[in-house]
Amino acid sequence: YYIVCMIIWVIIALNGQKSMGEVSPPTVRIVHSGHACNVEEERHAERVYTIREGETLELTCLVTGHPRPQIRWTKTAGSVSDRFQDSSVFNETLHITKIQRHQGGRYYCKAENGLGSPAIKSIRVDVYFLDDPVVTVHQSVGEAKEQFYYERTVFLRCMANSNPPVRYSWHRGRDVLSQGSDKGVEIYEPFFTQGETKILKLKNLRPQDYANYSCIASVRNVCGISDRNIVFKLTNKTVSPSIKLLVEDPIVVNPGQTVSLVCITTGGEPKPTLSWVSSSDSLPEKSVVKGGTLTLPAITSDEAGVYSCVATNNVGNPAKKSTTIVVRAMKKGRFWITPDPYHNDDNIQIGREVKISCQVEATPPEELTFGWLKNGRALRSSERMVITQTDPDTSPGTTNLDIIDLKFTDFGTYTCVAALKGGGIPEISIDVNISSTTVPPNLTVPRGKSPLVVREGDTVELECLVSGKPKPIILWSRADKEAPMPDGTLQVESYDGVLRIVNVSREMTGSYRCQTSQFNGFNVKPREAVVELIVQYPPTVEPVSLEMRQGLGRPVAMNCRVLRAHPSRVLRYEWRLGNRLLHAGHFDQSDETEYTVKSLNREGWGEYTCDIINEAGAGRCTFLVTGKAYPPEFYYDTYSPLWQNRPRVYGFKLQWTQMNPNAVDRIVAYRLGIRQMGQQRWWEQEITVEGTITKGELITHNLTELIKPEAYEVRLTPITRFGEGDSTIRIITYSGEFHCSFEEEPICMFTQDKNDDFDWTRHSAATRDTKYTPNTGPSGDRSGSKQGFYMYIETSRPRKEGEVARLVSPFFNVAPKNPYGITNPPAYCFSFFFHMYGKHIGTLNALLRQKGQAATEGPTWSLSGNQGDHWKQAKVSIHPTASFQVVLEGIRGPGIEGDIAIDDVTLEEGECRDLPAVSEYRNTVIKYSATIYSLYV
Repeated sequence: YYIVCMIIWVIIALNGQKSMGEVSPPTVRIVHSGHACNVEEERHAERVYTIREGETLELTCLVTGHPRPQIRWTKTAGSVSDRFQDSSVFNETLHITKIQRHQGGRYYCKAENGLGSPAIKSIRVDVYFLDDPVVTVHQSVGEAKEQFYYERTVFLRCMANSNPPVRYSWHRGRDVLSQGSDKGVEIYEPFFTQGETKILKLKNLRPQDYANYSCIASVRNVCGISDRNIVFKLTNKTVSPSIKLLVEDPIVVNPGQTVSLVCITTGGEPKPTLSWVSSSDSLPEKSVVKGGTLTLPAITSDEAGVYSCVATNNVGNPAKKSTTIVVRAMKKGRFWITPDPYHNDDNIQIGREVKISCQVEATPPEELTFGWLKNGRALRSSERMVITQTDPDTSPGTTNLDIIDLKFTDFGTYTCVAALKGGGIPEISIDVNISSTTVPPNLTVPRGKSPLVVREGDTVELECLVSGKPKPIILWSRADKEAPMPDGTLQVESYDGVLRIVNVSREMTGSYRCQTSQFNGFNVKPREAVVELIVQYPPTVEPVSLEMRQGLGRPVAMNCRVLRAHPSRVLRYEWRLGNRLLHAGHFDQSDETEYTVKSLNREGWGEYTCDIINEAGAGRCTFLVTGKAYPPEFYYDTYSPLWQNRPRVYGFKLQWTQMNPNAVDRIVAYRLGIRQMGQQRWWEQEITVEGTITKGELITHNLTELIKPEAYEVRLTPITRFGEGDSTIRIITYSGEFHCSFEEEPICMFTQDKNDDFDWTRHSAATRDTKYTPNTGPSGDRSGSKQGFYMYIETSRPRKEGEVARLVSPFFNVAPKNPYGITNPPAYCFSFFFHMYGKHIGTLNALLRQKGQAATEGPTWSLSGNQGDHWKQAKVSIHPTASFQVVLEGIRGPGIEGDIAIDDVTLEEGECRDLPAVSEYRNTVIKYSATIYSLYV
């Protein structure tokens, strides 16, 4: 057998050839694949990509530009989280499998390479869907009585979520219902719904109105979305749901109990569906719903709340019954002592009144009970010992013990005992000691504890000494500004007067207030003190790390700057190369220091550090001075870089420019590494560079003997006197096809025939003048873009009927293994898209030219006449026996409305598959020829 190859371009540059290639700003174009239903243009050149929900969206961002642009996809008109990560992959494809309706919106492709403004293109993705319709039934409110559907006016409303807007139709049994077809039936769309519903009104129900009603929702089969329908059976027993809860309200339980809520239906036709909801939006994770029963095992306080049973059957309004679950709990037991309120004295004195208050948060509050003990014995309310309690419905619950005319015999330990009537919850006991040593609190800051100087990252303890008995809770807060404490709260409680801060930061510098709380102490004016905290930290400097590339003999200046430091005084600096001290000193008024290497030598390469030092430590600037060359930048805009002139191998035209070539010593060579994908071994060679490389200079090296159809990884490393520089890697893949979309001016090396009457024209719909011929020619390229290019024949005057324009492809080579010729010709599939719209359309022919052969038969493919305002595809298999060209020939028709356009020309190995049916073309004569038409070359 024979393996054949195509030559995609004619002239091959010599190995190592260099030419001038300018850097270029990015350009971008979005093309689509995947499962699009339609891609169309709207006003302002907006492209709309229509896709069905659940299908796969693929958008590819095709970019040009050098250096290679970075690509980023973003999305608007959707969730703020719909953001795609930056990527530097060339021709980056955005791939969304099973796309959902919320993922519709405008997608932007942004490409930038630092030259000029970024290139941005967008496309709007419209996701089409149709949900199952829902029918709801209602009676006129003014006529509502016990017999809900007996001789009453009834409304059947049909609703379905969709995009595009849905259309509805109604059937009764097998009969189609329309406005006016039955005097007892009205069909209308409420104005406020804007066509989203369709209401069927049955006026004064008749026996024939009891039937099966079908609502059919349709989006006219767009994107292949089929119609959806639902059937509702209306009878004289149809009624809205009613339910009953077989539980009390409220339900009071202890934590850890299992709670079951039972809901049953007491009416409704069709049979209602039961569901449970809670006031916290979602049911607890461990809850179990079975039928109308909701079970909450081992309930906790967090799961308390309102639970509702909802019954729906789409008739009338849903039925809803609710109950409240209350979980018993007690917490935060506190006390405070109030001296005689009638005397301006904070101390407890014999002969005066003193009040002890006890407070507990309880659920439910009405079950809270209090008891008092003195020295362990029960205490009852009396004239001198008055016990009171707040309203049971008030939370938190509070009880007071007023001791009138305090005596020595009243000294002792008083215990407040809180409990819940239902039991099951442990009691809370609070002891309060009343004695001659019971005195109000006082706060002081220990000597040497303010101001407190610490270093950033340390653990620090701020301390206030609390005297008095009993000792109250201490509250810590910021005294100098309204700012949260280190734990994020505005106040921090402390039982020992100490505020402990772990890993203190510079933002925590400031004044902190310690203050007595009324809880667990005296209910008197708060005592307070202030502690100053000073956090020292090492200098913050810039740059933290910087690479500096420079050639030998050139100066290098390094600058290290202080941004902030505390303390900012007594700053000194030290410059080092490795461990060797180069220079040291102190700052005066400046906040930066500079070190300069006047003439760089080999010993000067290395890591330079500048340490700026204060009492808290040092900040370091690091400079890596190196002679490494910057990486080369592969040129991805090379036209047709791949060529084939032998059966089993192919070649590739590798091109690149050098980033910042003058930043270091002259590049003397490149080390080229290449390996087959999936293999471990690299093959390397050196490419010698003659002379000095200039910025933007395009360097070319031809890779040969690449095995079909393998892909290769190519690594390119510049070499200077310093040694190897930074490498760049790219992937080379084999493509067995030729494709041309006419986007670039060279038009893929197609040429105009010199022996025809006029030429084909490269154009785009965005720039084409249609003033004189508005009823012919395409409105965009084959992909639907007004900015995309295509080729067409302009048939306006002075063109005459029968004149011919020919567009000729580059040569494609068929290389026989047998020197005596090819006995079994290889097959190629030649395809292209054409646009033939206008009443004066002539003929479009596809021909084959073979080198060294005389002309024989006619075209291999031919089509005449108006084909409508659409792009269509043509395919034809050819079997050349020698090097060949394909020719596209346009023949002018009888008038000016006869423009013919072509786009996306492809030639690939193998027979054509999925040939377009002849029935796709209209009012025409079409010819496929198995015989090769040739012109002598």
